[in-house]
Amino acid sequence: MQVQPKICDLLFAPALEKQVVKTLLQPYGFRDIKKADLNLQCISKSPRDRALFSNILSAALEAFSESPDPDLALNNFERFTQTTFNKTSLLSYLNESIPTLFRAAKVFGGSPFLSDILIRNPGYFYWVFDMTSLEKSKTKAGLKKELSASLRVSNNKTWQLEILRIFKRKEILRIGVRDLIQCASVQKTLKEVTNLADVLIAAAQKICEQTLRLKYGRPALGNQIKHSRSGFTVIALGKLGSRELNFSSDVDLIYVYETSEGLTTTKGKQQNICNSEYYERLAKDITSALNTSTGEGYVYRVDLRLRPEGEMGRITQALEGYRRYYQKRGATWERMVLLRARAVSGDRVLGKAFLRLVAPFIYEKPCAEKEFQDIWDFKKKIDANVAIRKESKRDVKRGFGGIREIEFIVQTLQLKYGKTALSLRGQGTMALLKNLEKQSHLTQERASDLRRAYLFLRNLENKLQMLNDHQTHLLPKSQNEMGTLAIRLAYSESEHGKPETQLEADYAFHTKKVHEAYTQLFKEQAKH
Repeated sequence: MQVQPKICDLLFAPALEKQVVKTLLQPYGFRDIKKADLNLQCISKSPRDRALFSNILSAALEAFSESPDPDLALNNFERFTQTTFNKTSLLSYLNESIPTLFRAAKVFGGSPFLSDILIRNPGYFYWVFDMTSLEKSKTKAGLKKELSASLRVSNNKTWQLEILRIFKRKEILRIGVRDLIQCASVQKTLKEVTNLADVLIAAAQKICEQTLRLKYGRPALGNQIKHSRSGFTVIALGKLGSRELNFSSDVDLIYVYETSEGLTTTKGKQQNICNSEYYERLAKDITSALNTSTGEGYVYRVDLRLRPEGEMGRITQALEGYRRYYQKRGATWERMVLLRARAVSGDRVLGKAFLRLVAPFIYEKPCAEKEFQDIWDFKKKIDANVAIRKESKRDVKRGFGGIREIEFIVQTLQLKYGKTALSLRGQGTMALLKNLEKQSHLTQERASDLRRAYLFLRNLENKLQMLNDHQTHLLPKSQNEMGTLAIRLAYSESEHGKPETQLEADYAFHTKKVHEAYTQLFKEQAKH
């Protein structure tokens, strides 16, 4: 009588025939059977590890099969076991915590980027998969407190900036894991990513300021030599400004200082310099601190192209310079950009002054036919660029019915009604859609459609970027990759079809609703 092979034979009988191995492993969704078998052997080389792993082998294979990509999940898990401090302790721990094994498989099979952070930092494993870490989001104040404690270990600028990079990676791992295993909603994920950016940008500014002051002293504000204010602020635009930052996104910033008049104090090691030079050095230092990549990665990619004159403009200028520029030369698209302006670090008094300064430019001028035409033309240019690349139906952000169309709907209505409706200023997209509905600028049905579409598209965008930490907005072309993406989004095979089929249907549904709303808005404005 022939004995049927058991799943544990994969570990205890490594010389199994290829067909037997295939029969045992194929039901779990592995495409590369030979590689999967090799990974299992590598995990269980020693007798002790083999015994421990055999106890959880069935659960492990089930966990890998439920992950977005079983081959990737097993491969990354094997890589992790080779870098962990004690493989035997890890396997013993997983024997006592099968739910952790399933959570880890989702991450190892769902994001090479997050997996690499774990593989490089195996000590994070027990922390990040502990439910205490996963169930609760961190507040901005909590993040700031943790980072401040980490920075106290050194006064060296180079090392402090490295601490920022390490802190960013650790926290983005926690946020990403919470998102992937569905411990956090889309809105909570966006909020946490934004809070992390706020804290890191503020810390980078503080570190850079401390170094400059040692060289040049403090800038004088008017006749005040001794004062607590810095006279410099960082203004966030785009999704950071509206507190809706992507998982892997550039940060759109502009730098503002109070006045060009005066010199720095003479307490520095070098001679004093004029305020404008000091602030220009500070702006460049902050940008470099955030942009520079080391073995620990980078803090953020900084985009300064939204400043006056774009790439040709000065990296920073005084408050009065911004006033003159926006008063004389500000374009409609710059009004739209400033709708999401928010001071994220530095001098709070100056930050509020900047927002007061730009408010008339944004809201006082009526949003008339010319402005609507400007917005329509601007979007048509975007559409043309997307069409050239044949990505209209794949670009989650800029394509047909994408995120940008929702943003343009909201921003157009903000420009039109924000002069008198203060609730249409300085808020995130979801809150603005709700307020536009309350004020009858959008019907209940349309506002609801746009809110659902926005959450769907932002979740999709985050999952795309979470894969490899790339700022991509494109849906994959292959059905296999679409299937993997769909599983990361928690789709599963059902009577409605395969995961990728369901995802494609939902994407078509939501983008159609958005494009209808966008087209209808501009048709209505053309009638007035």
